[in-house]
Amino acid sequence: MTSPIDGAALLDEVEAFHRRFNVFPTEAAFVAVTLWDAHAHLLDCFDSTPRVAFLSPEPGSGKTRALEIVETLVPQPMTAVNASAAALFRSVSAGNGKPTILFDEIDTVFGPKAGDNEELRGFLNAGHRRTGVTYRCIGDGGQQTVQAFPSYCAVAVAGLGSLPDTILSRSVIIRMRRRARNEKVEPFRARIHEAEGHKLRDRLAEWAEQARGFVMGAWPDMPDGVSDRPADVWEPLLAVADAAGGDWPERARAACVSLVTASKANDKGSLGVRLLTDLRDHVMVGIDRLPTVAILDRLNALDDAPWADLNGKPLDNRRLSRMLAEYMTADNEPITSRNIKAAGSVLKGYYAADLRDAWARYCPPPPESPLPPLPGAENAA
Repeated sequence: MTSPIDGAALLDEVEAFHRRFNVFPTEAAFVAVTLWDAHAHLLDCFDSTPRVAFLSPEPGSGKTRALEIVETLVPQPMTAVNASAAALFRSVSAGNGKPTILFDEIDTVFGPKAGDNEELRGFLNAGHRRTGVTYRCIGDGGQQTVQAFPSYCAVAVAGLGSLPDTILSRSVIIRMRRRARNEKVEPFRARIHEAEGHKLRDRLAEWAEQARGFVMGAWPDMPDGVSDRPADVWEPLLAVADAAGGDWPERARAACVSLVTASKANDKGSLGVRLLTDLRDHVMVGIDRLPTVAILDRLNALDDAPWADLNGKPLDNRRLSRMLAEYMTADNEPITSRNIKAAGSVLKGYYAADLRDAWARYCPPPPESPLPPLPGAENAA
């Protein structure tokens, strides 16, 4: 009978292995990636699997090296660059164990010059859930039948820029940065260090068998404010931390709060939600109605906003009308422009009353206006 493995000490070793070769932006990132490595060995215990996404605005930020280290630690790694959806779902459904897919240069698939990749996007979305399948026709001619291919597997991606919202919302997002001059890492030598990683991988697999009974069906306590999709993403990682024990449950929840908060700060929502939010916070503040021409002038003048350059053209009244018509008023009617009397003429424009229901349903809470200090109390203790 093998002696029990100390899960907390093992995760400490896995984290230390990452720290030798990776410079992640935060302590939370080291915690999350370590837990993700371990969760890949317990995939069948969970209802869903988070993706881990190493993203950066510029090349040379350590994304590929992060995948290389992860590759040494996870079960059945499958490196994919420009892999087709068909190749991936056939690999996952082959029946000889689920691969851990490591998808580098994901920006070549979803970047602005990549075109549409709906099949691959559908595969990555479906594989987030244990019940996820990809349907394909098989056979020849009139003998074709529809077959469901299981898509559930662990996926790590790396790339420049961002990802579709449907994948980002299912991911632990690590925003990588170029290494500063004072940040040193050990050179990664595959012939030497792969074997070290594989020893840790084998011990993770052995510990996973011991932890399976604890993890299966676990409902870890979520930190305050983490719910819905972020809770789905973090539930497997917190379950692993609870099974490992030591200081990992506490560190995992701190990392969860840190990375979920960061993802919300970077998440501007869809373009439609951004439009609604900018109308509420910058364009129609304290105004009950505004002509379309004035709305467009104000939107296109906003700094750090996309409206002045949407695929090379500024937002115009036709696109504004089309975007707002996707949302409903409180009376469940599409938001449309209405007549506004101004200076003896009638102009088309929008009323705040028509937008308030959409603002309440879709926009993040409005920024708080700081209260002015009380007279004579500026320096009060």
